[in-house]
Amino acid sequence: MVFFDINALSGSARSGFISTARGKLATPLFMPVATQGSVKALDPQDLTELGTEIVLGNAYHLYLRPGDELIYGLGGLHKFMGWDGPILTDSGGFQGFSLEHLRDLHKDGITFRSHIDGSTHTLTPESIMKIQANLGSDIAMPLDVCLPSDAAYTSVSDGIETTFDWVQRCKNARKGENQVLFGIVQGGIYEDLRRESIDQMISLDMPGYSIGGLSVGEPKNQLYSTAGFTADLLPENKPRYLMGVGSPEDLVECVAVGVDMFDCVLPSRVARNGALYTKMGRFNITSSRFKNVDDPIDIECDCSTCIRFSAAYIHHLFKAKEYLAYRLATIHNLRFVIRLMEEMRTAISNGSFSEYRKGFLDNYRVADEAVRAKEREKWLKSSD
Repeated sequence: MVFFDINALSGSARSGFISTARGKLATPLFMPVATQGSVKALDPQDLTELGTEIVLGNAYHLYLRPGDELIYGLGGLHKFMGWDGPILTDSGGFQGFSLEHLRDLHKDGITFRSHIDGSTHTLTPESIMKIQANLGSDIAMPLDVCLPSDAAYTSVSDGIETTFDWVQRCKNARKGENQVLFGIVQGGIYEDLRRESIDQMISLDMPGYSIGGLSVGEPKNQLYSTAGFTADLLPENKPRYLMGVGSPEDLVECVAVGVDMFDCVLPSRVARNGALYTKMGRFNITSSRFKNVDDPIDIECDCSTCIRFSAAYIHHLFKAKEYLAYRLATIHNLRFVIRLMEEMRTAISNGSFSEYRKGFLDNYRVADEAVRAKEREKWLKSSD
């Protein structure tokens, strides 16, 4: 069972602990994404050294390859990937959005055409719970209907009704006390539908609640306002998980409105393309201005990449297309994000989160929106 204790508040921002069968998790927290049982370019020891407390796997992808039954036969996902900490598994509902060209959504579930070999598979609430039970994750997500930000009101309304039905079916199909099932709130950008979905989920008394249907193309101000509206109506004594959000500025803004948990492929994905985070913003290490820089990427960073290597060396690795570049860059970006969460927890505990937020946002240069849109389009077409 998941238990959530709040130990400090600073405005709407909150810090606390989630207790799982595999130990306590300090919140707010960020979950690196191990879609296929691996955080790309890293191993579990790297993750531990970065301060990772929990990782996210994807039930849909692991069902397709290598297969949830194979993983079960080999001792479960923790043993299979060599990770002793908690794991949260996403259900595949988001793939119903991102792989729209390969799926058929119907009342019983989602029928996909595999992006690997074209074979046809149907996920139902019952089958996705069986898959996640085989994987043995600590926190499971229900099957849900995730729609784009420009979806029509009637489509979103139908979607929350289907999601409510599916979550109830997932709850009834759940087996085992060590795996908990979160509820999921949909409703797009429509506040009345969000409120309706929240009321539905609260009626089920789930141990935690995820906020879905955001970061799917809406403007940032709408992401923040909708996340805040939703978080404010969810139970105070349950963890709130905003799915698919991971830009540093988004993490700060959404912690400010009361969100506790996040995941996103963005920090690791942009790292593999040479985009690295600092407190001043994101820059591309492949730029010629780093060719002769003997200092680390970020002199304030305590990651092993910055402790051991110069920006000039990382620049060289990317130019030479050496695989080590992807590992060192990923280590840096994930440590940056995890350290950001640690700093926010400290600021909340000190009652100084408002000042911390202002200082961070005053200095951090946000990536160009057109660049972000292109990155997102590439991500949605990938299997990351």
